[in-house]
Amino acid sequence: MRPPTDPADPLHRAPSPLHDLHDEWLAGRGLELRLKRDDLIHPTVPGNKWRKLTPNLRAAVEQGHTRLLTFGGAYSNHIRAVAAAGAAWGLSTVGVIRGDELADAPRNWSLALAASYGMELSFLDRSGYRQTLRSLDDPGTLRELGARWGRAYVLPEGGTNALAARGTADLVAELPGLGPRDIVCCAVGTGGTLAGIAAALPEGARAVGFAVLKGADGYLEDEVAGLHRQGWGRAFGNWRVEHGWHGGGYGRVPAGLEAFAAGFEERHGVRVERRYVAKMLWGVYGLAEAGALPRGCRVTAVVTGPPDPVVTPGSAGG
Repeated sequence: MRPPTDPADPLHRAPSPLHDLHDEWLAGRGLELRLKRDDLIHPTVPGNKWRKLTPNLRAAVEQGHTRLLTFGGAYSNHIRAVAAAGAAWGLSTVGVIRGDELADAPRNWSLALAASYGMELSFLDRSGYRQTLRSLDDPGTLRELGARWGRAYVLPEGGTNALAARGTADLVAELPGLGPRDIVCCAVGTGGTLAGIAAALPEGARAVGFAVLKGADGYLEDEVAGLHRQGWGRAFGNWRVEHGWHGGGYGRVPAGLEAFAAGFEERHGVRVERRYVAKMLWGVYGLAEAGALPRGCRVTAVVTGPPDPVVTPGSAGG
């Protein structure tokens, strides 16, 4: 990943691959499936993180910032991506991590990787973390962050804002032939990717997001609608969020989901990230089984990130 004055990054694969996936079970229900392999878009800033971060990094540099500050959990994909992108762009990075109990614990593989890119890690108790995120639009909170870490371009948890959503909209231009029979699916954590996809779809095509959070009914819909107002100044009626496939909550991988993901990997030879991508695919197949996807439709499943590395005993987090 290079600064905006030098956009040619030899590691950036654009467009990301689009693979038709023959699945006899889906074909028997009159459905086609293809995978948009955004997990292969970049080796250190993969998937929707590339699309969401790039416009924000350009904005940070244009505004004269030399530091990025952001938020995430102990295994946050976003934290690792910001650390890697900041190092590539010559920006210092601060990661505010949820859970002060982690401060003195051995670093898991994810936090160790972020630190290896030079990210400064700071740990907040869960109550303080939630309060800080809720008040990020408050000038007082921004002053407090600046007093502690210096002037910084602040990215919210997950990196989702109007700029990020507009960045994910670019994905749709890489999907040829979209029309009324098409449904584009993605996992939903903060709503940015779904918002961008829905805003860019041509007439007749639809977007379906699969929530990875438990109890987010209404909340995620409000988040997506808010991003549409901020980024496009209008509402879109071509999307919805499915809430029945979170597997019990963020980070939860119940036995049924694990069995589904393992079976998918065995049939198709594609490793599947469990907290987001597997839940989205699980939901696609679940809707197909329930007859909620009309015959003749083509589903494009966006693979928003790679699977976690295999951590061996004795290594960080193992």
